[in-house]
Amino acid sequence: MRSDDVSRPWHLPNVRMAFLTRALRRRLGPDVVVRQVQYRLRGWNSPQLDPVHDAQRTLAELRTHYGPKPVVLVGHSMGGRVAARLASKGGVDAVVALAPWWVNGAGDHIPAPTRLLVVHGTADTRTDPADSQLQVSRARARGLDAQWIGIEGVGHHMVRRWREWHRHTVDFVAESLTVAR
Repeated sequence: MRSDDVSRPWHLPNVRMAFLTRALRRRLGPDVVVRQVQYRLRGWNSPQLDPVHDAQRTLAELRTHYGPKPVVLVGHSMGGRVAARLASKGGVDAVVALAPWWVNGAGDHIPAPTRLLVVHGTADTRTDPADSQLQVSRARARGLDAQWIGIEGVGHHMVRRWREWHRHTVDFVAESLTVAR
């Protein structure tokens, strides 16, 4: 996807992730830094990879400010692709990919020992739940602690049965931070 449109906080993907960010902050408490990346532009924009650079910049700022701490990345759709790309560079303890846009085996680049959770609506027509499930199987074969959870009959946008999306995410992030410490 290419887009030079500016990403705004009120765009629906940002709003959905803001609710998830709040759920993570509530569950993890004040001792854990939870940061939502605001992409400058709305597209993947290959070959520039604008959202990857935005997320790298945020991650670098956090590492500079807080030092070496466990890192768990959570991304929805294109954000799942961004998380996989960042994890491929190392230094990431876990990834949660929500209905990830993992074309061309993007999830295959997540290295062991990174933990991985993929949650995908089984009725998603925007990104492919069968493909993300296959990539999780390949991750397991490479030695990752990886799991795939399908939410039956749900599409891409994390609106229907949102409590399940939140519960799976916050439980996995909390567990991953405990394991990483």
